[in-house]
Amino acid sequence: MESTQAVFPYKRMVVIGVTGSGKSILAEKLAQKLGLDFIELDALFWKPGWVESGAEEFRQKVELATRSPAWVIAGNYSKLRDLIWPRAQAVIWLDYPYLLVFGRLWKRTFRRWYKRELLWGTNYERILPQLKIWSNRSLFYWQVHSYRKHKKVYHELIISPENYHLKFFHFYHPQETERWLNSISV
Repeated sequence: MESTQAVFPYKRMVVIGVTGSGKSILAEKLAQKLGLDFIELDALFWKPGWVESGAEEFRQKVELATRSPAWVIAGNYSKLRDLIWPRAQAVIWLDYPYLLVFGRLWKRTFRRWYKRELLWGTNYERILPQLKIWSNRSLFYWQVHSYRKHKKVYHELIISPENYHLKFFHFYHPQETERWLNSISV
């Protein structure tokens, strides 16, 4: 796994990582820097009023979005991996320490709620569901329950023959990721 390229050749990438790792921020920066489409899976999944897209509807939205020749996707939806990863050229894994991503998620959640940031459609962050950490509707629940699982699954995916066509970038700290992003030439 390399961490730098002289001229960045990849035009279809997926940014993965646990909730709160900064997938969307990195994917958007990378898309802007390289002049690629930015695709945020959460924006395709959530309809107004926090209504979930149905499985087939969501898949169709993602299929349409990934028809573009050049894109960066932010998201971990495993049920779409069979659609997205064969089309991708590279995967960027933000594999940051747990306490770091936990703190980032708290800050992000509180900021979005306090500033009433518009997320997707007509959706705004709701603080009370997030504080119910025993509920699978809480981002903190998802983060706690998926952190170790993601590490295991992503390591298996990296060595899986069906993913040999992918270039993997694996970052352990935001500073490392930022240096890599700044090193990319277009």
